[in-house]
Amino acid sequence: MVDGELESHSLVELAFNRLSREILSGRTDPGERLVEEQLTRRLGISRAPLREALRLLAQQGLVEHTPRRGVRVATLSDDDVRELYEVRDVLERHAVQAIRPGADLSGLTAALEVMRKATEAGDRMAVADAHRRFHVEVVALGGNRQMSALYESVLVRLQLYMAVNLRREAEVAQASDGVQRHERLFAAVEHGDADAVLAALSGHGARTYLAS
Repeated sequence: MVDGELESHSLVELAFNRLSREILSGRTDPGERLVEEQLTRRLGISRAPLREALRLLAQQGLVEHTPRRGVRVATLSDDDVRELYEVRDVLERHAVQAIRPGADLSGLTAALEVMRKATEAGDRMAVADAHRRFHVEVVALGGNRQMSALYESVLVRLQLYMAVNLRREAEVAQASDGVQRHERLFAAVEHGDADAVLAALSGHGARTYLAS
């Protein structure tokens, strides 16, 4: 890769990370238009890397390209949300039942530690990301990489749905609640009891892993 290509790749990554963080933190509202001219000025990049970043965001279901209206932050209908939760539940159940005794729990341990530090720092976005990472690591223990990738894409879209509630949740929930619930989930996984793991997952808030 030549220097120009490397620089372009870095700019795409910068724009993708910045915009995805803004979307998933609730700083942009569902349906809000993303105007290229404004974004290129604000991010300090040209149209080419911005458009590639927007394409990657569309692949994750975070933005939508609409005819004659450009790009906007994705919206989810009530049916979309219900169906995503149903898919999430099916994938979790299948993966948990496939976990073998003696599975490597280092990924779960690392995600839980990040969650603790983010909670102590009061970084809601980092906490939400750590919650997602923890659940992805649980499903990864089932040993199916394709399922793990699909599961993570579902969780990203659900995080988009929950983004608008991050601030409200922070006001009504104790910061340590999420950590404690994930510690109980970790203990269930560690003991190798699939029923206990599924029970812990089903009790993770009002059908939302972010409120878990």
